[in-house]
Amino acid sequence: MSGRVVYSSDKGRVCPTCGWPANDCRCSRKLDEPVPAKVTAKLRIEKKGRGGKSVTGVDALPDNGPFREGRAKARRKSCAVGGTVKPGAIELAGT
Repeated sequence: MSGRVVYSSDKGRVCPTCGWPANDCRCSRKLDEPVPAKVTAKLRIEKKGRGGKSVTGVDALPDNGPFREGRAKARRKSCAVGGTVKPGAIELAGT
């Protein structure tokens, strides 16, 4: 048997890039881009590949998580539909 350590729980999981604990790692976090003063979104309606059900997509949004989450929540509530947030887009089901 070899004497080298294979796993140790002393420090927990450590990021291989920066050496910080995995929960506090800053190298993998992407900063949100600021929201511009005027946002122009593109709307699209899809039926293809969804079993005939229509889905409204809102594209070309800024890459800012809290902004997208807030917009999606407001649209779902005002339209009384379900939906999801994807990177750069919002999808509303049942509209």
